[in-house]
Amino acid sequence: MLEDLAWLGIGWKPPMLSQSARLPAYRTAFDRLLAAGAVYPCTCSRRELAAMTQAPHDDDDEPVYTGRCRPPVGTVAEFDPNANYRFRVPDGDAVGFEDGNLGPQSYTAGRDFGDFLVWRRPLGARERGLPSYQLACVVDDAFMGITEVVRGADLQRSTARQILLQRALGLPPVAYFHTALLRDEAGVRLAKRHDALAIRTLRERGLNPEDVRGMFADPPQAGTV
Repeated sequence: MLEDLAWLGIGWKPPMLSQSARLPAYRTAFDRLLAAGAVYPCTCSRRELAAMTQAPHDDDDEPVYTGRCRPPVGTVAEFDPNANYRFRVPDGDAVGFEDGNLGPQSYTAGRDFGDFLVWRRPLGARERGLPSYQLACVVDDAFMGITEVVRGADLQRSTARQILLQRALGLPPVAYFHTALLRDEAGVRLAKRHDALAIRTLRERGLNPEDVRGMFADPPQAGTV
Protein backbone atom coordinates (compact mmCIF):
# COMPACT_ATOMS: atom_id res chain seq x y z
CA MET A 1 0.00 0.00 0.00
CA LEU A 2 2.84 2.40 0.79
CA GLU A 3 4.38 1.66 -2.59
CA ASP A 4 1.06 2.37 -4.32
CA LEU A 5 0.68 5.65 -2.43
CA ALA A 6 4.21 6.71 -3.36
CA TRP A 7 3.49 5.86 -7.02
CA LEU A 8 0.41 8.11 -6.88
CA GLY A 9 2.49 10.93 -5.47
CA ILE A 10 0.99 10.72 -1.97
CA GLY A 11 3.53 10.88 0.83
CA TRP A 12 3.22 8.87 4.02
CA LYS A 13 4.82 9.92 7.25
CA PRO A 14 5.77 7.11 9.65
CA PRO A 15 5.37 5.61 12.17
CA MET A 16 2.94 2.81 11.42
CA LEU A 17 1.38 0.57 14.04
CA SER A 18 1.18 -3.20 13.88
CA GLN A 19 -2.02 -4.20 15.66
CA SER A 20 -0.70 -7.72 16.23
CA ALA A 21 1.96 -6.17 18.50
CA ARG A 22 -0.57 -4.13 20.45
CA LEU A 23 -2.79 -6.85 21.87
CA PRO A 24 -1.79 -6.05 25.48
CA ALA A 25 -3.00 -2.45 25.02
CA TYR A 26 -6.33 -3.62 23.64
CA ARG A 27 -6.72 -6.15 26.43
CA THR A 28 -6.01 -3.47 29.04
CA ALA A 29 -8.77 -1.27 27.59
CA PHE A 30 -11.14 -4.23 27.42
CA ASP A 31 -10.43 -5.15 31.05
CA ARG A 32 -11.34 -1.60 32.08
CA LEU A 33 -14.66 -1.90 30.29
CA LEU A 34 -15.26 -5.31 31.84
CA ALA A 35 -14.53 -4.08 35.37
CA ALA A 36 -16.92 -1.15 34.85
CA GLY A 37 -19.76 -3.43 33.75
CA ALA A 38 -19.79 -1.73 30.34
CA VAL A 39 -19.46 -5.01 28.41
CA TYR A 40 -21.00 -8.45 28.74
CA PRO A 41 -20.42 -11.93 27.29
CA CYS A 42 -22.44 -12.97 24.25
CA THR A 43 -22.77 -16.65 23.41
CA CYS A 44 -25.02 -16.27 20.35
CA SER A 45 -23.90 -18.38 17.42
CA ARG A 46 -23.50 -16.99 13.92
CA ARG A 47 -26.68 -18.79 12.91
CA GLU A 48 -28.60 -17.23 15.77
CA LEU A 49 -27.28 -13.78 14.93
CA ALA A 50 -28.21 -14.24 11.27
CA ALA A 51 -31.76 -15.18 12.30
CA MET A 52 -32.30 -11.98 14.27
CA THR A 53 -35.07 -9.92 12.74
CA GLN A 54 -33.42 -6.50 12.94
CA ALA A 55 -31.48 -6.29 9.69
CA PRO A 56 -28.48 -3.99 9.21
CA HIS A 57 -28.95 -0.57 7.68
CA ASP A 58 -27.99 -0.13 4.04
CA ASP A 59 -24.84 1.76 5.02
CA ASP A 60 -23.88 -0.44 7.96
CA ASP A 61 -23.02 -4.14 7.97
CA GLU A 62 -23.71 -4.89 11.65
CA PRO A 63 -27.30 -5.85 12.57
CA VAL A 64 -28.92 -4.17 15.55
CA TYR A 65 -28.42 -6.73 18.30
CA THR A 66 -31.64 -7.81 19.98
CA GLY A 67 -30.13 -7.98 23.46
CA ARG A 68 -30.62 -11.71 23.85
CA CYS A 69 -27.55 -12.12 26.11
CA ARG A 70 -27.74 -8.70 27.76
CA PRO A 71 -27.69 -8.96 31.59
CA PRO A 72 -29.30 -6.53 34.04
CA VAL A 73 -27.74 -3.08 34.33
CA GLY A 74 -24.84 -3.04 36.78
CA THR A 75 -23.84 -6.65 36.21
CA VAL A 76 -20.08 -7.15 36.23
CA ALA A 77 -19.24 -10.45 34.55
CA GLU A 78 -16.16 -12.58 35.01
CA PHE A 79 -14.03 -12.93 31.90
CA ASP A 80 -14.94 -15.99 29.84
CA PRO A 81 -12.27 -16.73 27.18
CA ASN A 82 -14.80 -18.70 25.15
CA ALA A 83 -17.30 -15.87 24.76
CA ASN A 84 -17.57 -12.82 22.58
CA TYR A 85 -18.16 -9.53 24.41
CA ARG A 86 -20.52 -6.70 23.55
CA PHE A 87 -20.59 -3.08 24.68
CA ARG A 88 -23.89 -2.09 26.29
CA VAL A 89 -25.17 1.02 24.53
CA PRO A 90 -27.31 3.55 26.42
CA ASP A 91 -30.69 2.86 24.82
CA GLY A 92 -32.45 5.99 23.67
CA ASP A 93 -29.45 8.29 24.01
CA ALA A 94 -28.53 10.41 20.99
CA VAL A 95 -24.87 10.24 20.03
CA GLY A 96 -24.05 13.34 17.99
CA PHE A 97 -20.97 14.78 16.35
CA GLU A 98 -20.12 17.56 13.90
CA ASP A 99 -18.91 15.99 10.68
CA GLY A 100 -16.33 18.04 8.80
CA ASN A 101 -17.97 17.18 5.49
CA LEU A 102 -21.60 16.32 6.19
CA GLY A 103 -22.40 18.67 9.07
CA PRO A 104 -24.25 17.72 12.28
CA GLN A 105 -24.91 13.99 12.63
CA SER A 106 -26.88 12.14 15.30
CA TYR A 107 -27.62 8.45 15.91
CA THR A 108 -29.85 6.98 18.59
CA ALA A 109 -28.35 4.11 20.57
CA GLY A 110 -30.55 1.04 20.61
CA ARG A 111 -32.36 2.12 17.44
CA ASP A 112 -29.78 3.09 14.84
CA PHE A 113 -27.21 0.69 16.29
CA GLY A 114 -27.26 -1.81 19.11
CA ASP A 115 -24.86 -3.46 21.54
CA PHE A 116 -21.74 -4.06 19.45
CA LEU A 117 -18.78 -6.41 19.62
CA VAL A 118 -15.63 -5.23 21.36
CA TRP A 119 -13.85 -8.56 21.95
CA ARG A 120 -13.89 -11.76 19.93
CA ARG A 121 -13.24 -15.20 21.35
CA PRO A 122 -10.35 -17.24 19.90
CA LEU A 123 -11.30 -19.42 16.95
CA GLY A 124 -8.64 -22.06 17.58
CA ALA A 125 -6.67 -23.57 20.45
CA ARG A 126 -3.55 -21.60 19.52
CA GLU A 127 -5.30 -18.28 19.12
CA ARG A 128 -5.98 -15.58 21.68
CA GLY A 129 -8.96 -13.33 21.89
CA LEU A 130 -8.92 -10.32 19.60
CA PRO A 131 -10.32 -6.79 19.81
CA SER A 132 -13.03 -5.69 17.43
CA TYR A 133 -12.44 -2.99 14.83
CA GLN A 134 -14.24 -0.48 17.07
CA LEU A 135 -12.08 -1.05 20.14
CA ALA A 136 -8.78 -1.24 18.24
CA CYS A 137 -9.51 2.05 16.42
CA VAL A 138 -10.30 3.93 19.62
CA VAL A 139 -7.25 2.64 21.49
CA ASP A 140 -4.88 3.26 18.57
CA ASP A 141 -6.24 6.76 17.84
CA ALA A 142 -5.64 7.78 21.45
CA PHE A 143 -2.17 6.22 21.52
CA MET A 144 -1.09 8.01 18.33
CA GLY A 145 -2.64 11.34 19.33
CA ILE A 146 -4.95 11.35 16.31
CA THR A 147 -7.04 14.53 16.14
CA GLU A 148 -8.97 13.98 12.88
CA VAL A 149 -10.19 10.79 11.23
CA VAL A 150 -11.10 10.81 7.52
CA ARG A 151 -13.03 7.80 6.20
CA GLY A 152 -16.01 6.72 4.13
CA ALA A 153 -19.58 7.76 4.85
CA ASP A 154 -20.53 4.11 5.44
CA LEU A 155 -18.70 4.28 8.78
CA GLN A 156 -20.78 7.00 10.42
CA ARG A 157 -22.49 4.55 12.75
CA SER A 158 -19.08 3.18 13.63
CA THR A 159 -18.16 6.73 14.62
CA ALA A 160 -21.12 6.82 17.03
CA ARG A 161 -19.99 3.50 18.51
CA GLN A 162 -16.43 4.71 18.89
CA ILE A 163 -17.53 7.93 20.57
CA LEU A 164 -19.26 5.82 23.23
CA LEU A 165 -16.07 3.82 23.74
CA GLN A 166 -14.01 7.00 24.01
CA ARG A 167 -16.35 8.25 26.72
CA ALA A 168 -16.32 4.95 28.59
CA LEU A 169 -12.52 4.81 28.53
CA GLY A 170 -12.00 8.49 29.29
CA LEU A 171 -10.18 9.12 26.01
CA PRO A 172 -10.05 12.47 24.20
CA PRO A 173 -12.63 13.12 21.46
CA VAL A 174 -11.63 13.09 17.77
CA ALA A 175 -12.88 15.19 14.84
CA TYR A 176 -14.40 13.24 11.94
CA PHE A 177 -14.71 13.80 8.20
CA HIS A 178 -16.77 11.27 6.23
CA THR A 179 -16.38 11.24 2.46
CA ALA A 180 -18.76 10.04 -0.25
CA LEU A 181 -18.14 6.46 -1.36
CA LEU A 182 -16.64 5.69 -4.73
CA ARG A 183 -19.07 3.72 -6.87
CA ASP A 184 -19.10 2.20 -10.34
CA GLU A 185 -21.45 3.05 -13.20
CA ALA A 186 -24.17 0.85 -11.67
CA GLY A 187 -23.91 2.60 -8.32
CA VAL A 188 -22.20 -0.35 -6.60
CA ARG A 189 -19.59 0.62 -4.03
CA LEU A 190 -16.04 -0.11 -5.14
CA ALA A 191 -14.79 -2.97 -2.99
CA LYS A 192 -12.51 -5.97 -3.33
CA ARG A 193 -15.41 -8.36 -2.84
CA HIS A 194 -17.01 -6.85 -5.95
CA ASP A 195 -13.78 -7.26 -7.97
CA ALA A 196 -13.03 -3.55 -7.92
CA LEU A 197 -9.71 -2.79 -9.56
CA ALA A 198 -6.76 -2.29 -7.23
CA ILE A 199 -4.23 0.49 -7.79
CA ARG A 200 -1.70 -2.22 -8.63
CA THR A 201 -4.01 -3.60 -11.33
CA LEU A 202 -4.45 -0.17 -12.87
CA ARG A 203 -0.67 0.24 -12.92
CA GLU A 204 -0.24 -3.11 -14.65
CA ARG A 205 -2.77 -2.04 -17.29
CA GLY A 206 -0.53 0.87 -18.24
CA LEU A 207 -2.24 3.79 -16.50
CA ASN A 208 0.02 6.48 -15.10
CA PRO A 209 -0.46 8.31 -11.78
CA GLU A 210 -2.15 11.27 -13.49
CA ASP A 211 -4.69 8.93 -15.12
CA VAL A 212 -5.57 7.29 -11.82
CA ARG A 213 -5.80 10.55 -9.88
CA GLY A 214 -8.05 11.90 -12.62
CA MET A 215 -10.48 9.01 -12.10
CA PHE A 216 -11.22 10.23 -8.57
CA ALA A 217 -11.01 14.00 -9.01
CA ASP A 218 -14.19 15.99 -8.40
CA PRO A 219 -16.58 13.00 -8.46
CA PRO A 220 -20.31 13.62 -8.96
CA GLN A 221 -22.44 14.16 -5.89
CA ALA A 222 -23.49 10.50 -5.86
CA GLY A 223 -19.87 9.46 -5.61
CA THR A 224 -19.71 7.62 -8.95
CA VAL A 225 -16.61 7.32 -11.06
